[in-house]
Amino acid sequence: MTDMDLTGLRLSEAAELIARRAITPLDLTQAHLERIASLDSHLNCFITLTADLALQQAHQAGQALRRLGQPPSPLFGLPIGLKDLYETQGVRTTAGSTFFADYIPAADSAVVAKLKSCGAILLGKLNMHEIALGVTNVNPHYGACRNPWALERVSGGSSGGSAAALATCLCLGALGSDTGGSIRIPAALCGIVGLKPTYGAVSLRGVMPLSWNLDHAGPMARRVRDVAILLQSIVGYDPSDPYSLQGKAENYTAQISEGVRGWRVALATGDFFEGIDSEVWGAVQQASQVFEGLGARVERVELPFARQAALANGQMVVAEAAFIHRERLQNQPEMFGADVLARLQSGAALGQPEYIQARRTQSLLRREFERFFDHFDLLLTPTTPIPAPLIEGPDAVEQARLLTRFTAPFNLTGLPAISLPCGFSSQGLPIGLQIIARPWAEAALLRAAYAYEQVTDWHTRTPNL
Repeated sequence: MTDMDLTGLRLSEAAELIARRAITPLDLTQAHLERIASLDSHLNCFITLTADLALQQAHQAGQALRRLGQPPSPLFGLPIGLKDLYETQGVRTTAGSTFFADYIPAADSAVVAKLKSCGAILLGKLNMHEIALGVTNVNPHYGACRNPWALERVSGGSSGGSAAALATCLCLGALGSDTGGSIRIPAALCGIVGLKPTYGAVSLRGVMPLSWNLDHAGPMARRVRDVAILLQSIVGYDPSDPYSLQGKAENYTAQISEGVRGWRVALATGDFFEGIDSEVWGAVQQASQVFEGLGARVERVELPFARQAALANGQMVVAEAAFIHRERLQNQPEMFGADVLARLQSGAALGQPEYIQARRTQSLLRREFERFFDHFDLLLTPTTPIPAPLIEGPDAVEQARLLTRFTAPFNLTGLPAISLPCGFSSQGLPIGLQIIARPWAEAALLRAAYAYEQVTDWHTRTPNL
């Protein structure tokens, strides 16, 4: 197989080829490193490339495979990337910030330890919006990560490096984090799949925080099944993480192909959802018709509380981020980028009554959505109101308000949500469909996304670099 054949594999395909001894972990790793060397100067996906470590891990995986006979896990020998806020033992973890430019953790984060135990291979640490407080990934310290579909446009953020690397086959899977949409937004803008699990489902221990009450860790890949495999490897209660919750253990691939016939699906409507780019809204309406064709019952439903949820989430993000970074904000504010500094300062200025009200709104709307999902299995919305904007467009603070519009409500409520491709604009830019389910219903969410993916071809398109 050629290097492009290897890097273009789905994660599940690569796992099968390794199991059959048709390829080796070293073959895969070398092919990805060569592609990174060829393309990443145009994209700027990686802050730190761990080529030597990856080759060492690939050699070790090959030796283990000869000894064991079969891969011990579906991720064994597969090259992946990590958003650069997952702490990695012996490998610097910058959070996209100059404050942490030389920070080398002494231990792995909980999920990185899980991935290593599965035999996954670390290609490197991926670019991100500074301290994860933004959605453009225009990073003043490490450079902008560019959208592979149009290099003059943003990749989205804050997990932009993860999404752009996947879209261009620089890795087989990646991890992102999501506080207001930071997995789903870049997934939508780069045309890949990104899942924000239920709050507390994946450990945040060793993930550099932005908001303790809103942060989520989650998987990103080019296909729905691959996201399911990654989620299976990282999910689970962590007693050492105070924000980890115990949920129902599920096999996310066991029933993934069983479809959605008879399911009740809500399509979000009303001014909050419809006053957006006409091509985005048209693509999402067509996606709802696909679900009807799959046998689901689709009903248009207004969500009058979505705007309130987005506002409360935005207030909580900046308030908690300002508290987490309070000493840096007070002592060295000039070391933050202009957009991040402005948002931190707005968070520091937020009054106690406003924060208390936002937390109360969080409790009320979690209960509101519990009642909503008594009547529906799924909720469909656009992921973002527009396709990827220009890097030289409106400032990042304004872009954050716009691009988190449909994603932020589901951070506030902690609901599982996935973004996957559902179309392209007339300019050839990806459009994302967001699907939301009740708490701990990731298996159903992945099953619905997989059903849609199987009868559409948006996921098969690749950027021309």
